[in-house]
Amino acid sequence: MEGEAYPLRNISHVGQRVLEVNRRAAWKRFIQRSLICFFVGGLIGAGAGAYGLAIWLAVQGLLIWQLVKVLNKPTLYGLVLNTSGTQRDAVWSTDRSEITYLVGEITKAIGHPDIAQITYNVQHAVHGDIINQYGDNNVGKNQHSGSGNIVGSR
Repeated sequence: MEGEAYPLRNISHVGQRVLEVNRRAAWKRFIQRSLICFFVGGLIGAGAGAYGLAIWLAVQGLLIWQLVKVLNKPTLYGLVLNTSGTQRDAVWSTDRSEITYLVGEITKAIGHPDIAQITYNVQHAVHGDIINQYGDNNVGKNQHSGSGNIVGSR
């Protein structure tokens, strides 16, 4: 949404979303992969000896690393703007108070369009991909680092 502005009369909905890591699914996936690794590693280890054990330990270490990486992902809080057309944009942050503040300010601005314009910089913004696959503005998938122009990849 960098560099974009919406007339207040065009905003049809302002909402919040929360994305959290599904810890139960992460643990389930880890246990399934570990069991597969245990049985396959046991078969390989029986024939390969010490090398098989080293490979099994390396794979198990990789599985643990992946589990820790997933479990350490922060919860993301999102502000979603819908306009009267088909446009929908979101701002994601790891700081809930930033998003709550923005939703409140936009709601106040919609209720009182005659007040002065404000600018608010999101300090904990989460960068990601921009996917726009409808209408004349189809750009495919674009990656954005949070500053400058987007880099397209089709």
